[in-house]
Amino acid sequence: MFKKVFLNLLATLLIVQVSACVTNKSLYPAVDVEMKLEKVSDHVYYARGMTGTATENQGFISNAAVIILDEGIILFDALGSPSLAEKILAEIRKISDKPIKKVFISHYHADHFYGVQFFKDMGAEIYAPKGAITYLNSEGATNRLNARRENLSPWINKQTRLVNPDHLIDQDSVIQFSGMDINILHFGAAHSHGDLSLYLPSEKVLLSGDLIFTGRIPFVGGDDINNWISKIETLAAMDANVIVPGHGAAFEDKQAGVKLTHEYLLFLRDQMAEAIDQMIPFDEVYAKINWEKFENLPAFKRANRINAYRVYLALEAQSF
Repeated sequence: MFKKVFLNLLATLLIVQVSACVTNKSLYPAVDVEMKLEKVSDHVYYARGMTGTATENQGFISNAAVIILDEGIILFDALGSPSLAEKILAEIRKISDKPIKKVFISHYHADHFYGVQFFKDMGAEIYAPKGAITYLNSEGATNRLNARRENLSPWINKQTRLVNPDHLIDQDSVIQFSGMDINILHFGAAHSHGDLSLYLPSEKVLLSGDLIFTGRIPFVGGDDINNWISKIETLAAMDANVIVPGHGAAFEDKQAGVKLTHEYLLFLRDQMAEAIDQMIPFDEVYAKINWEKFENLPAFKRANRINAYRVYLALEAQSF
């Protein structure tokens, strides 16, 4: 009799556990995009987002890096939805069962941080540049989330929330984790309200975030294009064997790897600055520019005019 009761109790507990797992999974609608981790050094891997604009590929358009150490795992960026965050965790679990300890967000643009709630709920510490708070407190942050709930449904939904970081970075610093120095490079407003990169000197790996794009037209957040250009030059001069950009393939040839972003931003700035100096309206100058060098790149049709207009407005405001 006791044995039968015990077996029934055990069966009930197993059913509860299985039900709990199913319930937890249902919080995040599954994505079916292909994702894999590519190894770039002894301890660093990255997931390469697909080429596209923000609402394509189920939101998987940006990169995230994974640093696997003895004491646990550090992530650099959390991807564009909790579902994608869950997907990258599944890929991590194929090679490591260590806990996710820290998540560094390069900047607060939706495709890089909407997945952070998944890791925050797991107990990870969240680090972000100081400019993240400016963004989170803006009307634009709320509007963007509402828009994504429509155009990236069901992966962005009513349960998706904006997450404040636990730690704000406002200067260059070094932390040590599991015996490894992690250099945090703070760049202030450049591509966004605030940008940071990570550099691992022992591995000579640089995680740049969206200060560098490869294989597609960069997205211009419109904050400070001059600072952005100067920071690309800073990154290109670093002692790195591999750079993992915010979008596109990792690369070893630094000068070639940063060339597209650097040349594109210089071209935008110079064309828009000249138009403002001559007081030429945006529509008129945009129609006259020869975009041949960039027009066949992915995302050009969706992003280029918006990029140019943001730079035009920013430089116009500076001129006053």
